[in-house]
Amino acid sequence: MSSLAFNGYGVWAIYRFEMARALRTLWQSIVTPVITTALYFVVFGTAIGGRIEEINGVPYGAFIVPGLIMLSLFTQSIFNASFGIYFPKFTGTIYEILSAPVSPLEIVLAYVGAAATKSAVLGLIILGTAYFFVPLEILHPFWMLAFLILVSTTFSLFGFIIGIWAQSFEQLQFIPMLIVTPLTFLGGAFYPVTELPEPWRTVTLFNPVVYLISGFRWAFFGTSDVGIGVSLTATLGFFFLCLGIVGWMFRTGYRLKA
Repeated sequence: MSSLAFNGYGVWAIYRFEMARALRTLWQSIVTPVITTALYFVVFGTAIGGRIEEINGVPYGAFIVPGLIMLSLFTQSIFNASFGIYFPKFTGTIYEILSAPVSPLEIVLAYVGAAATKSAVLGLIILGTAYFFVPLEILHPFWMLAFLILVSTTFSLFGFIIGIWAQSFEQLQFIPMLIVTPLTFLGGAFYPVTELPEPWRTVTLFNPVVYLISGFRWAFFGTSDVGIGVSLTATLGFFFLCLGIVGWMFRTGYRLKA
């Protein structure tokens, strides 16, 4: 086989294995996040929604839907991709993958593609769940799907990086639990950033999650905390940054061959 040939069979084999693992852990992969999201609707939609009727002309219950979807996308994309590559490192089978006739690009496509697929499907399931709680109208369905796929892929790449970097299960959970989740709650998932007083409004704009949630919310309601162009640029910038880091990891063998 030529070194330039694309090993589609190898990519499909890894992708299929990762998707099968999600089916074996269906309760953890799908059911638990959906139940958690439903509880968010009950708590925030009832407790806070009863006091805040509308935000920028959008009912509060509907306003939090993009933020809830993004919260699940962030956490599940990172978890799926990081565990997917960390487990072969933990068991030692990573050496079989690295010595197999698949290129680093093909390995990334398989693992990140599977993680992004699972996260995107979960996001659509949560969106469907939201219709049982609040009335929703998506003004820009194409951009909604584009942001859904882009964010799922980007954070799956980020999770892939964490999986390579982590040397224990504690490290595997450190960044998602102590960094990403707080940034999501502080990134306008449940409130508009524009309503914050200064200097907190300016400080919040340094939170990269703000731009992801804002762009996704714009696709739903046509309103956002920052411009849609800025949101898209920030998301693409983070995507290419993660892609560059993954490329460097494979070129140097960072925590892959040690």
